[in-house]
Amino acid sequence: MSGCVFCGIVAGEVPGFIVADEPDGVAFLDTRPVFRGHVLVAPRTHLVTLAELPAGALPGYFRLVQRLAVAVETGLGAGGTFVAMNNKVSQSVPHLHTHVVPRTRGDGLRGFFWPRTRYADDAQAREYADRIAAALT
Repeated sequence: MSGCVFCGIVAGEVPGFIVADEPDGVAFLDTRPVFRGHVLVAPRTHLVTLAELPAGALPGYFRLVQRLAVAVETGLGAGGTFVAMNNKVSQSVPHLHTHVVPRTRGDGLRGFFWPRTRYADDAQAREYADRIAAALT
């Protein structure tokens, strides 16, 4: 869809720190992560809500999300992950996407208040993307 930043990332027209680029979706670092290594997984097709994702695409898409959750934990040495999706409300980019956020005990994340951070620079973002991609099975 014209003007959608996630469609631009999926198409390679907008720069992003890509973690996985597969037929079922594209995973890339959130530019304003809750914690460093926060990945967004988006389907290739422009859809706004989960209800729009065709039933036949569910297994492949959520298998990719599942694999990313394992890769974020393994690649970053996280204690676990927080996996979430917004539909319309709080969806800052109107393109279906799933958040995979690395978690550690005592990291300060409480409820649905998501403090945001930034990467020091592109090199640090690339390092996080590469570490997660290397752990992707």
